[in-house]
Amino acid sequence: MTSARQSRRPATFPYVLLVPAVLVLLAAMGYPLARQVVLSIQEYGLAQQFGQPPEWVGFDNYARLASDAYLWQVIGRSIAFCLAVAGLTMVVGTALAVLMTHVSRAARLPLQLALLLAWAMPHLASLTVWQWLFDSQYGVINWLLVRLGFDQFAGHSWLIEPLSFFVVAAVVVTWMSVPFVAFSVYAGLTQVPGELHEAGAIDGASARRRFWLITVPLIKPVLLIVGLLQIIWDLKVFTQIFVLQDAGGITRDTNLIGTYIYRLGIGQGQFGMASAASIFILLVTVLLSLAYVRLLAREEGL
Repeated sequence: MTSARQSRRPATFPYVLLVPAVLVLLAAMGYPLARQVVLSIQEYGLAQQFGQPPEWVGFDNYARLASDAYLWQVIGRSIAFCLAVAGLTMVVGTALAVLMTHVSRAARLPLQLALLLAWAMPHLASLTVWQWLFDSQYGVINWLLVRLGFDQFAGHSWLIEPLSFFVVAAVVVTWMSVPFVAFSVYAGLTQVPGELHEAGAIDGASARRRFWLITVPLIKPVLLIVGLLQIIWDLKVFTQIFVLQDAGGITRDTNLIGTYIYRLGIGQGQFGMASAASIFILLVTVLLSLAYVRLLAREEGL
């Protein structure tokens, strides 16, 4: 009786159950995106904030952005920073995940607790600590380097030079992102059957070969998904760069996509241009992620 009733249930019923969730998503994400698109084809600045009607300019904002050499410099800088930090985060996070599978429970619990604390700490609070660590006069990093014999770091300002600024930013962003990667990869590693490693060991495979030939292929879907998320998050990083700029970084030389759009809109009042830049960057993000998504779909057999 129950199976007959289930067989009579229309095939569209599961999709009907999805309608409320889809409506909520459209309301929460569809309207802001549509509003962004509308603003991107308008001249919308400070005058419009005080009631003047916006002027429709079509694709003029996009044309101005495409011909702006500084925007392309920011995009190139952002992509380079994103790939470097995402790669470093994946390496460190995966290494910690492997470490958690090999240490005893007594050692694993403190490590997991430390990762959770780093993950849960508010960005502004952690950035305050990192600013103190890299402070030119009283920072622990300079003090330690001088103690190790690198006298040129006495009073060194890490945020003035763009290269050292991004070194600090990379350390901060990696430190905040590693826990997510470590826990995600660790969850994948716990699902790898131990019998496969035992069989590999019997066949004479070293621990390194077993990791690359057995473990990595089995957790490859997890690595791909986590890597894709890291690329998306690191490409639009904002808080860390903004706070470090306010702490002494030169804005024009250290802008990434997020801070560029913020300063274009909020700082200069060019909301139309900022909206166009947001849509432009969205397209860049989609293009960067497309190859990754195709690889992920191929791995999943979609």
